[in-house]
Amino acid sequence: MQNAKKMKALKSGSIDLVVTSPPYPMIEMWDPVFSQNNPKIRSALEEKNGSLAFELMHKELDAVWKEVARVLRNGGFACINIGDAARTINGDFMLYPNHSRILTSLYQKGLSPLPAIIWRKQTNAPNKFMGSGVLPAGAYVTLEHEYILILRKGGKREFCCEDDRAGRQNSALFWEERNQWFSDVWMDLKGTRQDQVDKNVRKRSGAFPFELPYRLINMYSVKGDTVLDPFLGTGTTMLAAMATCRNSVGVEIDQNFLEIIDAQFNSIVNFSNDYINERLRRHDAFVQDRIQTKGPLKYTNCHYGFPVIMNQEKNLMFNPLQSAQKTGAGCFEVEYSENAQVSHLKPTDELKPTDDAGGPGRKNFKQLELKI
Repeated sequence: MQNAKKMKALKSGSIDLVVTSPPYPMIEMWDPVFSQNNPKIRSALEEKNGSLAFELMHKELDAVWKEVARVLRNGGFACINIGDAARTINGDFMLYPNHSRILTSLYQKGLSPLPAIIWRKQTNAPNKFMGSGVLPAGAYVTLEHEYILILRKGGKREFCCEDDRAGRQNSALFWEERNQWFSDVWMDLKGTRQDQVDKNVRKRSGAFPFELPYRLINMYSVKGDTVLDPFLGTGTTMLAAMATCRNSVGVEIDQNFLEIIDAQFNSIVNFSNDYINERLRRHDAFVQDRIQTKGPLKYTNCHYGFPVIMNQEKNLMFNPLQSAQKTGAGCFEVEYSENAQVSHLKPTDELKPTDDAGGPGRKNFKQLELKI
């Protein structure tokens, strides 16, 4: 695919995390995308040869996975959102297992598969069942989930120097977030509506909700890391990287998406800071409930002054976005405060900002450049 050719400009071992959702083989909306890359795919579909079309489509993706394996650093992760395809060809209904084909391809390229996440996208449509309804032996199980495949290149990432260890601690999750996010089934994320996207562009987009890459970026990288999306689309991964104080690189061959990305970038500062505040509010609610049911928490976060469950949460801090600007076609720069914003927190006995928590008035920034 053309995406793989563009990725050759990236240096080997330069990427810390890949978060992406490729075109889904054997889903009809993506038939033209694959056929444009390889005319043999169109011929296979016209000849009703589903198995051949499935394999040819995945060979196109294989070229991208080869580049992913090359550009990932040792200890880096790849997180790939993919759904299987259920399709009737020549009167034969069957499942095309995209997730296992991609997992096998990346395993053969040297990446180690880790436990995957099942993203449950249930629907309440009355006609969602496929086949003969209530009659036995003619109906099919409803396909209501997708996969988030998780793989690592090489062994566990090491944080050898003091600065690396401090950056890791600063990038920590809340204990209660860890328990929810590192579950192997996600049932709380809904698919993304794309009503604001031009209908012609929408046909070439499979955007996932912002929360999906946001979680994965927080789970598998630290601040200052570089995140790659080789199928950038509407730019959700890039925006999530901005919101989490990471660099990002995206590859997208359809220039029509640039206008959509620009429009979303214009509101990234307020949107990201609202997201940070919502995480803090959820932790506040968790703390109040935990204190009432189980008593005081043992540790205190040094930046915000609120209680936390684990010692590893003591240095957790979010960097509010201060400003964002476009620096060129598909190039953006974001400035971050190095101080925790605590103005929205209530200074109760249990939740009280410390004197050294800092404030938004100080003008220390981290600058990250993000390119498409």
